Amino acid sequence: MKQVHVAVGVVTRGSDIFITRRPDHAHQGGKWEFPGGKVESDETVTQALSRELAEEIGIFVGESQPLTVIEHDYGDKRVKLDVHTVELFDGEPYGKEGQEAKWVAIGALNASDFPAANVAIIDALK
Repeated sequence: MKQVHVAVGVVTRGSDIFITRRPDHAHQGGKWEFPGGKVESDETVTQALSRELAEEIGIFVGESQPLTVIEHDYGDKRVKLDVHTVELFDGEPYGKEGQEAKWVAIGALNASDFPAANVAIIDALK
């Protein structure tokens, strides 16, 4: 089974994190997630992160820092999440693709509301 390489952005403002809800029809649909998307074969993780965050939540990444790398097997799909924190960005994030989105305090992140692969991100933040 092929592994999907994903660039994930943990967009922060103080002690708040910006999260979005996956569309119901998508893999792990209806769950909250940290925005991001597939790393294409011709781009670096930071290039993919910048492109995906511009497309998904309308911000332009000024600077990002690696946080963790997570490999997870869902049974029907394998993912490698390259997770970066994004503290410096231009624009105000919103659900640019019509998805639900919100700022939430780090302490209020509930692992059961996220895909299993995201639990390690929440642990790393706390």
